[in-house]
Amino acid sequence: MTRVCFQLQVRPERLEEYLARHTPVWPRMLEEIEASGRRNYSLFVRPDGMLIGYYETDSVEASQAYLDRSAIAAEWEAEMAEFFVALDGRPDQVATTLPEVFNLADQLAAAH
Repeated sequence: MTRVCFQLQVRPERLEEYLARHTPVWPRMLEEIEASGRRNYSLFVRPDGMLIGYYETDSVEASQAYLDRSAIAAEWEAEMAEFFVALDGRPDQVATTLPEVFNLADQLAAAH
């Protein structure tokens, strides 16, 4: 299993609308995320629009390839792109990935 954390910047003046669009996300998009192999998916956002996303998957490449082929994901990502600052492409394809520097379970397992 791979843990993935990513960062995007929501336009602060569009934050309320962005949040409304996620309450709830389209049911068919939820199904596509699940079918792509992503689990434990969460988004967190600061009042200034800094967004952090997290998910777990068995294969980042296979998950992204699935979503790249999905017409539903393409439609969703096209609608979401307008909410982000300085993007050159689909949000799910160009988000900044953050390296993991600490995981409690991994370190506890290594220590025992």
